[in-house]
Amino acid sequence: MALPQLVPSSSSALPYKPYLHPLTSSLNPDTSKNPNRFSSPPYKTLASHSSHSSHTHRRRRPCLVRCSASSSSEKNHTGSPQSDDLVELPLFPLPLVLFPGAILPLQIFEFRFRIMMHTLLQTDLRFGVIYSDTTTGTADVGCVGEVVKHERLVDDRFFLICKGQDRFRVSSIVRTKPYLVAKVSWMEDRPSATDGDDNLDGLANEVETYMKDVIRLSNRLNGKEKEAQDLRRNLFPTPFSFFVGSTFEGAPREQQALLELEDTAVRLKREKDTLRNTLNYLTAASAVKDVFPSSSV
Repeated sequence: MALPQLVPSSSSALPYKPYLHPLTSSLNPDTSKNPNRFSSPPYKTLASHSSHSSHTHRRRRPCLVRCSASSSSEKNHTGSPQSDDLVELPLFPLPLVLFPGAILPLQIFEFRFRIMMHTLLQTDLRFGVIYSDTTTGTADVGCVGEVVKHERLVDDRFFLICKGQDRFRVSSIVRTKPYLVAKVSWMEDRPSATDGDDNLDGLANEVETYMKDVIRLSNRLNGKEKEAQDLRRNLFPTPFSFFVGSTFEGAPREQQALLELEDTAVRLKREKDTLRNTLNYLTAASAVKDVFPSSSV
């Protein structure tokens, strides 16, 4: 099935044209009501860094709805680590981007990561997911993944359900064996100097509208009639912006750029531009399909 093309915003300096994963049932809140079921999703395999290329091309369906648990207000958020704290954190370099509030299933079989899992299960169950690929290397900004459910098999493999928590920036590497550990500082979005709460909320609503239109046209091109319903689900602008970023699964470098932004308004505007450009592309593709019904777009 052809994927609709994701057209990066004008602020993007990406040297490629990534793709937007079809936004159909993946954005339906009902699909994430029971993320702890191990039988349904195909888990991502946490393999060695040398095997990243094989995972990059694999479709990662269980990651499409990963923000359903982000409905708490950032205004009432408590217990977050201070941004100037430096803490040691084990890191998982992976060819994907985890966002705060997102759900990430993993399968762990490599020996060094199994060692790490045994350690995590005796401590605080948190590790850092950080984007890495053979072209750009390993990023400096990642997201904490907290193990919310795990299953250990008889051969010592692990199935995990992880939830994205706080973002972090790598300050220094502590050690690389048996697994990567770094000192990190915590990241939070800074208050915008130009956008108040009302403007942010309006911007988030605009982004939601574009997402619904993208879903509608994407479904139409794929012969489906399902309409998107409430995508924000009472999310405040910051967690909603992370949810939007988590749906851009076919464009990990664009996702990484969104993760690194520290201004909710800037992130939402970039997502709005990307969705608007994608909508224009889908509108043109839909028009072509209407004129030439037998053509593939």
